[in-house]
Amino acid sequence: MKLSDLFHAKAIASNYTEAASNDIPYLGTGLFPAKKKAGLDLSWIKGHKGLPVMLAPSSFDTKSTFRGREGISISKTKMAFFKEGMFVTEEDYQEILRVQDSEDEYAQEVLDRIFDDAANLVRGADVIPEIMRMSLLAPIDGNVGITIKHKGKNYTYNYDPNGEWKNKHYLKIVTAADKWSAAATCNPIKNLEDALDAQEKESGNRPELALMSKDTFNLIKNSQAVKDGILAQNTTPHVNYTSKKVKAYIEEELDITLVIYNKMYKDENDTAKKFYPDNIVMLIPNGAIGNTYYGTTPTEARAKLSKGEGDDSFAIVNTGVSIKTIEKNDPENTETIVSEVVLPSFERLDECYAIEVA
Repeated sequence: MKLSDLFHAKAIASNYTEAASNDIPYLGTGLFPAKKKAGLDLSWIKGHKGLPVMLAPSSFDTKSTFRGREGISISKTKMAFFKEGMFVTEEDYQEILRVQDSEDEYAQEVLDRIFDDAANLVRGADVIPEIMRMSLLAPIDGNVGITIKHKGKNYTYNYDPNGEWKNKHYLKIVTAADKWSAAATCNPIKNLEDALDAQEKESGNRPELALMSKDTFNLIKNSQAVKDGILAQNTTPHVNYTSKKVKAYIEEELDITLVIYNKMYKDENDTAKKFYPDNIVMLIPNGAIGNTYYGTTPTEARAKLSKGEGDDSFAIVNTGVSIKTIEKNDPENTETIVSEVVLPSFERLDECYAIEVA
């Protein structure tokens, strides 16, 4: 039995897919569904989702007047490319020899470790689009964009180059007493309601979801104004003041659903970070608000050109993440290469409103 009979791209893909089925999904996969496209270029059309303009009056037996398309813009850029690999080493091969012995109680453990190493690369590929999506949904200082820096390679994308969205869909609370960190004096419900009203007045749509981190939600919970509001609704002398009660109170008062997202990842320095930062709230509509586009990786392009897509050494998971295994001689290694070309679009940006609260 050869290692390639057990450990190859399609086996890695199957192993990963089975394990990932039990994971808590990333929030961004529902808001920015995955789509596949050929090549590296990404273009999307963003229309102004504003209030409808009344039809122009006309006289009988006259030619029609024609209306231009207001606020239609086409954004085009090249999608970002990510690639990383790992080795099955000569020392690993020595341990794998035991796999051929069905009586070896450690055989499956050896294989599981090797498959898990490869699966970690795929999990790392899943992290990238979620970082991108949450960056778009957390416009610090009103800047809607993505910046990823790693080992001298920088990717920077600006989704609001003229600042038009920031001028109409972003509020930064600057007065110290109004910041949500000032528990005794802040008024989160008023800030949220004002933002909902401003968004509805600007575009005609009222957001249905409020995205925030757990720490940002705790600022709401600690607010004296919120405590007073909840206690005023209860006649019992001792009210159990819980996060569940606070969430239900805010949702009922504002007719909005709070989405508290605290999932984390590790960066290249092995430092734990939140996908969604503290001190900002993004008000968004229900349903998909953009797409996560996967382009064609060089590995996939070569497989297509060489008709090698049916080969066990190549596989694709999660719409556009490529897996490739390559057997090497001297030293005797097996390389596993995982790569992706990915970038989200944000077609419904104009239906969103951000508040920087502390």
